[in-house]
Amino acid sequence: MFLINWVFSNQSRINFLRVLLSAFLFFQVSIGLHAQEPKGLTLNEAIQVAKENNRTIQKSHILKKISEVGIQEAKNLRLPEIGFNAMYSRLSDVTLWEGGGFTKQIVVAPEPGNTIYDAVTQFDLPLYEGSKIKNEIKKSKQENEIAEIKVEKTQNDVQLEVTATFLGIYKMMELQKIIEESIKEEQERLNEVKAFKSHGIVTKNEVLRAELQLSDRDLSSLTNKKNIRIALQDLKTLLQLPEDDNIAINTAGLIEMTPDLKQYDFYFNETMQNEEMRIASREIDVKKTELKMVKANALPKLALFGNYNLRYPMYLTFSLDMPFMYTIGQVGIEASYDISNLYKNKAKVQLANLKVQLQKNESEMVKNEMTDKVFRNHTQYQEILDKLKVTDKALVLAQENYRIVKAKYLNQLVLITEMVDADNALLQAKFNKISTKIDGAMKQYELLHTAGILNK
Repeated sequence: MFLINWVFSNQSRINFLRVLLSAFLFFQVSIGLHAQEPKGLTLNEAIQVAKENNRTIQKSHILKKISEVGIQEAKNLRLPEIGFNAMYSRLSDVTLWEGGGFTKQIVVAPEPGNTIYDAVTQFDLPLYEGSKIKNEIKKSKQENEIAEIKVEKTQNDVQLEVTATFLGIYKMMELQKIIEESIKEEQERLNEVKAFKSHGIVTKNEVLRAELQLSDRDLSSLTNKKNIRIALQDLKTLLQLPEDDNIAINTAGLIEMTPDLKQYDFYFNETMQNEEMRIASREIDVKKTELKMVKANALPKLALFGNYNLRYPMYLTFSLDMPFMYTIGQVGIEASYDISNLYKNKAKVQLANLKVQLQKNESEMVKNEMTDKVFRNHTQYQEILDKLKVTDKALVLAQENYRIVKAKYLNQLVLITEMVDADNALLQAKFNKISTKIDGAMKQYELLHTAGILNK
């Protein structure tokens, strides 16, 4: 009895250990599978991640900070220049030639000695430079405004790029669903054709035709899956996610909202105030400020200056025998005027004027480009909205055509080629419908981006 209980007890222990080991392995596998689950990002989440991680956006922020430091650097031009200079030297003997030639040489030691040293502290404070410093600060502030607008533009550009990639993946995913449904139908049809062939109803050619159609669908599926993987990698790079992360997109409710299209004038007026137009306008202001700075070159300059000196020996008297260390300082106002700028600065002013004209021309070119772009996007968006009604009707017709042809094919009233054509037409109609909806969503984002109201 004891032996039986002992054997039973050991057997229970073994079973318990097996259960425990199985539970442990299941737990580890579950953790591994959970760790490998791709992240299902919504479009808004992907945009937010891009704004935080994207390198192009980070670069624009750095450039903005550089422009902010540039303002402080320009303001520092108003501060005095303060310097210190010290010098120590040993003098050689003085060699003289009497009579202005080299016939009679006299060597004299310098008095009171052959040692000279001095220490000088000096400052220079600009008082007036023809408003050049004022305009330098103004220009720095204008460049900072441009940098701020460029940050906004870069964020919107990246947002549009993320959206285009996201919707492109969504379109390919929907195509993959349609292809997989078609593959199932083609496989069923192949089985039907083989059954017909076994009964001598159809020829081998129809079997080959069905197999070829299934093979084409399989190839389309493989190509589309590869394209999805490439697009997901592009999205991962845009979001600056770790290379070993697996990502997936969450498209729930992405294109369920009814598209909204306002009048063209609304988008046009908004476009005339978008980031590119504002940048072009600020660039004109910068060139005008640079023109003022160039004109200031022909104006006089005033500066407050001062210095304090510690020197040895004393050379400020007629006596050469004064071995004294002495200090002396001075303070005053210095006026300077470069007369050569009266003729040199004309070419510089002319060049600065031409740059202003060039920038105005660039601004008009940007305006023309934006006008064409908003008109094109608005027109294309309207076209897509019109196409949505057509694709809905086309899908209904393709489904009905497929139903009729399939019924005839099962009754051997039509050849398989007609069945294949009907199947292809249905596949294309399904894809056209979902593709047009996604294209409409994308065109709406493009229109809002052009108008500069993508985030409004």
